[in-house]
Amino acid sequence: MDVRFDNLLFRRGRHTVLDVPSLRVESGRTTALVGPNGAGKSTMLRLVAALERPHAGTVHLGTRLARPDRATRNLVAYAFQQPVFVGGSVRENLDLALRLRRVPAAERQQRIAAAAEACGITNLLGRGAHRLSGGEAQRANLARALALRAPITLLDEPLSGLDAPARRNLLHDLPAALRAFATTTILVTHDRDEALRLAEDVVVLIDGRVRAAGPRARVFGDPPDAETAAFLGYTLIPDEGMVVAVAPRALRPGPGEVTFALEVEEVLDLGVRREAWGAISGVRVSVTLPPGAAGVPAMLTVSAPAHSVRRYPAVLQIGS
Repeated sequence: MDVRFDNLLFRRGRHTVLDVPSLRVESGRTTALVGPNGAGKSTMLRLVAALERPHAGTVHLGTRLARPDRATRNLVAYAFQQPVFVGGSVRENLDLALRLRRVPAAERQQRIAAAAEACGITNLLGRGAHRLSGGEAQRANLARALALRAPITLLDEPLSGLDAPARRNLLHDLPAALRAFATTTILVTHDRDEALRLAEDVVVLIDGRVRAAGPRARVFGDPPDAETAAFLGYTLIPDEGMVVAVAPRALRPGPGEVTFALEVEEVLDLGVRREAWGAISGVRVSVTLPPGAAGVPAMLTVSAPAHSVRRYPAVLQIGS
């Protein structure tokens, strides 16, 4: 089921949170909403679930207008950023969500078992939901949403609160779980790598406006402007009234297609690799040195492949 935003305007007081003339989230795909804090990402999820109403414009779920009614609730599964559980066990919380959707008892147990296994919480089903750690609660929260098998699944920062090993494991397992349990998925993440790993399509929101939308390779590979490139992790280097944007991890020591002079400030030995840190035209960058590299000169030639470099009119660089 696709999701469409048409002439959407949402305000809080006098502040415009979202201004989206047109956006379509494709049916059957996973779309990541990324952007700086305050860009309107979570608000967009709440509009899809009809937990907020736009001041102008519409949100359509397939052919239906998103409204605060049972029909909309039955179309959407929502895993909030902060998990909320009622009293009782994890199993009882998952079961309650399914009973509210009027899923038959036998099917409820099958769905709970499958979603629990996919999210790694089978051993937690009998535990009290209020006795979960932060990471365990986040995984239970995700399992509850997936068990609903709704036409539209909304995930707000699904990997937040997980320690590094649990996050790594779930990052590996979640795409398959979404294919098995969800149809159309919209997820919010502040992490660019998560968006690349989890989503097929990406929407970049900055200041409540869509700066880029489409397949992840196109969005990450060809940002439309310097501000979007900076958010996506590109290094912005001033160059004669223009900005040269270099893709993440594209800089390498030595000459190449697009060459820069790096003024080396320090060399860090990180055990598994050595990095040279310094500045190019006043912009701080780092490059990984090749194994066995001898002394590093004060001025190091570095380069990037031409396909990883974009040029834009000069603008103020934003933080990454």
